[in-house]
Amino acid sequence: MPRPYYIFSSGRLRRRQNTLYLERPSETAQPEEDDPSPAETSPPESADSEDLGDALSAPSLASDDLASESTPLDATPATASENPPPPPSATGPERPRILPIEDVEELYLFGELTLNTRLLNFLGQRGIPVHTFNYYGYYTGTYYPRERNVSGHLLVRQVEHYLDPAKRLALARAIVRGAAHNLHRNLVYYRNRGKDVQESLALLEHEAAQAQAAPSIPALMGAEGRLRDAYYRAFNTILTLETPFLKRVKRPPDNLVNTLLSFGNALLYPTILAQIYRTPLNPTISYLHEPSARRFSLALDLAEIFKPLLVDKLIFTLINRQMITEDDLETAAGFAYLTERARKLMVQEFDARLRTTVKHRRLGRSVSYRGFIRLECYKLVRHLLDMEPYQALRAWW
Repeated sequence: MPRPYYIFSSGRLRRRQNTLYLERPSETAQPEEDDPSPAETSPPESADSEDLGDALSAPSLASDDLASESTPLDATPATASENPPPPPSATGPERPRILPIEDVEELYLFGELTLNTRLLNFLGQRGIPVHTFNYYGYYTGTYYPRERNVSGHLLVRQVEHYLDPAKRLALARAIVRGAAHNLHRNLVYYRNRGKDVQESLALLEHEAAQAQAAPSIPALMGAEGRLRDAYYRAFNTILTLETPFLKRVKRPPDNLVNTLLSFGNALLYPTILAQIYRTPLNPTISYLHEPSARRFSLALDLAEIFKPLLVDKLIFTLINRQMITEDDLETAAGFAYLTERARKLMVQEFDARLRTTVKHRRLGRSVSYRGFIRLECYKLVRHLLDMEPYQALRAWW
């Protein structure tokens, strides 16, 4: 089953027939295959690189450089293909790991990599998004393949719901309602375990009610911001911190909690974008966040629902179990960022959480968190087509 792969090392990402491998700078370069595959002779499919607006581990292409859904960082390499790159000499560097393209759903590039347009065309033809991150681990953009699952009728309905103030507000309220429920559930969890978060709970409930009564999108966004501020007030009670968490600071983050939140969100946004890509939805048309140039704002909308479930819970675990501490924080030019060890650990735990399954009450089967994201997209599709009113995911587990 295809899955995401996360590349942390530097080198050249190359392909040979229907496989990918990572060629490190110290390795002897192997020639590209000369004869184009049948896919290369088909009409090219272009892809755009966009920014979401805010700025793991798998069978490795190069030992511990990758992390995937099913294999830890020190994983055994994937099985080689029938036509791997020529093996190195007995005294040469280690043989590159081979990754069949059928195993790849999306790529996350954290290392300093080079690749060529032939590889990009190949990935685009296979419908594989490529998400890039800078030296400090912050999301910079996505190579978004040409959309295949398109629907002109749905696009028209998506735009109509944005242009109609009442329809847009109804969808935005539903998104905030789901986000507020999941935030509230996190606080109730810790209240039931003896944490004094009652004040934050009361403020959150008040702001959630205000949000549902908001007469406009700006008023709703304001209420949603105050709702999250009330939620963040409980962090000093929930978390065991050396330095108190005072407020949410995004650009740039200034302490351990803000850095983890920013990095977690940077993982979540492209994860949601990749699921939107598998549906007929247009990722640039959103309802809570204002659509604008150079960002996939629909991913920002859906991220509000999943941040409490995927990012916040993960941060609570990493800090309270001392898996990540202040020693994993580095500073430069007035901002903070995680060490590579901490980034790899967070990616690995984030991917493990995405693979965690929950028994779906309506479908009657186990669904992973990644599956819930895809289902959320299709719930929105059904709403836009007047098949079923949209209700954002409200965690029951």
